[in-house]
This record gives sequence, C-alpha cells and structure tokens, in this order.
Amino acid sequence: MRVLIAGDFPEETKEMIRGHFPADWQVRILPPQEATGALAEAQVLIPEHMQLGEALLEAAPRLRLVQTGAGHDNVDLEACSRHGVAVCCAPGVNARAVAEHVLACILCHYKNLIPLDAGLKAGLEAGELRYAGGELAGKTIGILGLGHVGRELAALCGAFQMRVLGCSRRQTPIPGVELRSLEQVCRESDILSLHVPLTGETRHLIDRRLLDSMKPGALLVNTSRGAVVDEAALICALRHGQLGGACLDVFEEEPLPKDSPLREMKNVILTPHTAGLPDGVRYHKKRYAFFAENIRRYWAGQTPEGLLNPGAELRAPAGSEEGD
Repeated sequence: MRVLIAGDFPEETKEMIRGHFPADWQVRILPPQEATGALAEAQVLIPEHMQLGEALLEAAPRLRLVQTGAGHDNVDLEACSRHGVAVCCAPGVNARAVAEHVLACILCHYKNLIPLDAGLKAGLEAGELRYAGGELAGKTIGILGLGHVGRELAALCGAFQMRVLGCSRRQTPIPGVELRSLEQVCRESDILSLHVPLTGETRHLIDRRLLDSMKPGALLVNTSRGAVVDEAALICALRHGQLGGACLDVFEEEPLPKDSPLREMKNVILTPHTAGLPDGVRYHKKRYAFFAENIRRYWAGQTPEGLLNPGAELRAPAGSEEGD
C-alpha cells in the first residue's frame, strides 16, 4: 500500500510516524510542495499541512482514501466524492490533549508563569515584579462547541470548581454544564474557549460585536481554527484593554506572520498550532496509531471510523490493485 503524508516534520518525528505503520507499506512523508508531485502513485493521503481540492485530485488517479485529523476544513469533500475518494476524520483522537493544552494556557495566564519566569531569568527580584492573577475556583468559563474537546474541557474545569457555561448547535444537556446562547456565554464568561469547526457559519463568529460584549479583563482561548475569530477585531480589543488577554494556538494566517502585532503583546500566549500534538515535535502517538488502524480497516473492506462522505461512489480497495 502506498501512503503519502504531506507535512513538514523533522527527521526524528518522521521516524516515529513511520513506526506506526506496517513494514510492508510504502510510507512517504514529504513537505506539501514536494508531495504534490508524488500524488500520482498515492493510494492513501494524509494531508497534514496541505489543502486538497479538485486540481490535486486530478493529479491523483490511484487515490482511494484521505485520512485527516479531527479537523477536515483543508479537504474539499464534494470534490473527493466526485472522484470516488473516501474521506475519514479522526473524531476525538486529540480531545484530551487539546483540553489539557487549554487548561495549561489558562493556568499560565492566571498564575503569571511566563512573565514571572522571564523576570527572574532577566535578573529581577521578587519585589521588582508586578503582576496580577487569580484562582480558577469560582470563575466562569464559557465553552463554545461541546464536542469531544469541549466535553473533556468541561470535566477538567469542573474539577477546578469553575462554573461551566456551554453553547453548541444541538444544546444537548451535559452534566455540570449550563447551556446558554452564544451571546449569553460571551457576556457572562471570565474565560471563553472556542471549540467549533471552521465553516461558512463560524467564520469570524467571534467578531467585534461579541468581543465588545465580553467582560472587561476576560480571557479568550482559541485552539479550534484561527478564522473563527476576527483577528483584527481581537487585536483591537487586546490593545484597548477590553480583554485581559488571549491564548492562541491557531491564527487566520499560518504560520503566524513575523510582523503580526500578536507577537509583541505581553497579555497574549502563543503556540504554533500544537495543542493536539503533545508527544513530540508535530507528533501525537494516538493520532498516528488511529490513522494506521483506520486505513487498515478500510483496506480490509470494513467501514472505517469517521467516514465523512458515505454517499460517495467509493471504490472498493481490497485486492483492487497489484502490490496492495
């Protein structure tokens, strides 16, 4: 089987990734700009850092399966269906990792860990440091999106004795979560954490109007997709003190531009889209173990997990090509 992984990884990470796949599979890991030329032979594509649309599908006549992570906004589902290519996501595979990352960012913000560390390393003494923080107990966190990550985060926050508000499309009752409207969650929360997919409806969901409605000094955390937030409006709210801070793992443009004002803001914590990759540089053990097993299931003629386009005219892979 010929598996192509399109992504930028250091060599040690590539070796860890390859270790999850059977030795007799041909697994190539290439940067996106080089992966395009290798699509002609690929039967399975894992587009880690690649946009997949009509043009690339035309160049991939042998492609049978596209396997993504939890998000799949980089894949044109309709185009894949037209080409008879199955697309699977990995629902919940990194939910705990992301939820823990969110909690770590919140703790760093309220416990002032980053400025205190920087101050001491710069030679300052305790009496010279100026900071303000607080305890999480009694604070209200609003969670937009109550899927796998949102539910994991709600459970963790409950253990810290926080009040948890939630908003989702289905508004399904969840123990320990008070369901509210989008506007209510934004207005009542000390911390707002975003866990919604990027769609036409959620693009710039958090706009100037909702940012202005938030509590003065509130914290915004985004580990979903950058474009869920109007970044220009967010920068304005941070500059003018409407928000107390932001913890951002995702951005409207990735990688984050060198001249982004966010890089210079002391009330902002930045990470490079790594919330779901806790086990090494751009690596998550559960993620690649899931990928390997799901691909095996599909190739054995079984229904894979996370199938996103079941209505497509999928081409049965089992025994369909020499060398498979």
